[in-house]
Amino acid sequence: MSGVDHLHELFGLPAVDFQHASGEAPVQAADAAAWRISVDPYDDDSEMTWEEAFKVFLETVDPAGVRALIVGQWGEAYEVKSSYAIDLIIAAADRLTSLEAVFIGDMTSEENEISWIEQSDVTALLNAFPGLLELGVRGGTDLVFSPSKHERLRSLTIETGGLPVGVIRGILDSELPALERLDLWLGVSAYGGDADVADLAPLLSGTRFPRLTHLGLRNSEVQNEIAAAVASAPVVAQLRVLDLSNGTMGDEGAAALLDGQPLTHLEKLDLYHHFMTEPMERRIVQALEPHGVRVDVSERETPWGNRGIDSRYTSVSE
Repeated sequence: MSGVDHLHELFGLPAVDFQHASGEAPVQAADAAAWRISVDPYDDDSEMTWEEAFKVFLETVDPAGVRALIVGQWGEAYEVKSSYAIDLIIAAADRLTSLEAVFIGDMTSEENEISWIEQSDVTALLNAFPGLLELGVRGGTDLVFSPSKHERLRSLTIETGGLPVGVIRGILDSELPALERLDLWLGVSAYGGDADVADLAPLLSGTRFPRLTHLGLRNSEVQNEIAAAVASAPVVAQLRVLDLSNGTMGDEGAAALLDGQPLTHLEKLDLYHHFMTEPMERRIVQALEPHGVRVDVSERETPWGNRGIDSRYTSVSE
């Protein structure tokens, strides 16, 4: 299974590592980058904590101009919850007056496996920043998404090796009238992904988020069942992008999509990392690409061993 990479951009801005130990002001303007603040707890040459690094950041980069903030390693993130960094960001809300995008937990598998990242209640950020347009989170352990009301949030991304059903319910019980993009990495039961397709029913009904145009239900061990549910889901009619990538989809799920409602209105159907056969790949591409739909069927995987569906795997779990 592949790991995850550092973000290359956030909110359309290039990700830039803040060099908190250099003592020099960065060349980028405060509003020209998505600033990543990270500390390495295993670096013997650096004793700076994330709190200290963040303090240097606020003193070095004009905080009133910062539009996007990326939180990388905040220490030993398999022991220390993300609330440590989140609380510090919230405490600086009166200085971060232009903040529009935040991503919590930008770590590679070499730094910290995705399912080891200790998260917390990330909706505290929504309450503190009413102007926030984009929120992203990596890691599902102890992740909480309390039912919230936020008038401006347009994009929500939750990347996990196993997404707790309580998080899904919290999102679907929230009032997010501006939400246009929702990207959920559902993961596997062995790492906390305890939701089933029925838990997605309010989302698939199309009534929950009327402005939604990009839906990702990804990285799931039940990708075929999700595809079958999506095939008749009313929400699909309002979408421009449908992303069912990184999971265990095989010919069963692809056939359900082809036999379901028309998908020819989509701009993109993403099925990257799948277990479809080559003939089924051709079928789905030939059915949609003549209508202008970009179809990604790259990264065909081979099941482990000889146990059929039971030996398929998601792109990311641990």
